[in-house]
Amino acid sequence: MLRISKIVDYGILVLTHMASRPAHVCSAAELAGDLGLGQPVVSKVLKLLAQRGLVASTRGARGGYRLGRDPGQINVAEIIDALEEQPFGLTECTALPGACSVEDACHIRSHWQRINRIVRRTLESVTVADMLDGEDAGAPRSPASPVLVPAPEPGSRRAIPNITNWSLSK
Repeated sequence: MLRISKIVDYGILVLTHMASRPAHVCSAAELAGDLGLGQPVVSKVLKLLAQRGLVASTRGARGGYRLGRDPGQINVAEIIDALEEQPFGLTECTALPGACSVEDACHIRSHWQRINRIVRRTLESVTVADMLDGEDAGAPRSPASPVLVPAPEPGSRRAIPNITNWSLSK
């Protein structure tokens, strides 16, 4: 199962919330309260994001955190890199080359590397601004009313609309 961790999910949530009020300086306690998260978790997320320059901190009575860059310049891959302990990779050999004992003889490793690059590029193409909008800027908007799709003929395959088709070709 391909799934992002809770800390990455919380990091994206924190950044999108901050992007919704870009001039506002937020404290960890305020963010935790607004988002319904524990303050220790939010503090950890902010510290890790600050180390990568995704948020900037200001000390003092009016201190807190603000975005380090424009939300359109912060992508999901950067957030994952800032919050995960190991490099991005769908498999052990794509995240940590040399970690797998059968890596040299593996006949599917190159395919995993290609898939990993495709997923990585997709994560790099989605920004905090995109997440704030709640819509994929490049995808068609959902219709206001449901669209009825007829059942497929027995033995045929149904095409699923509005789903990105992935290809392993370059």
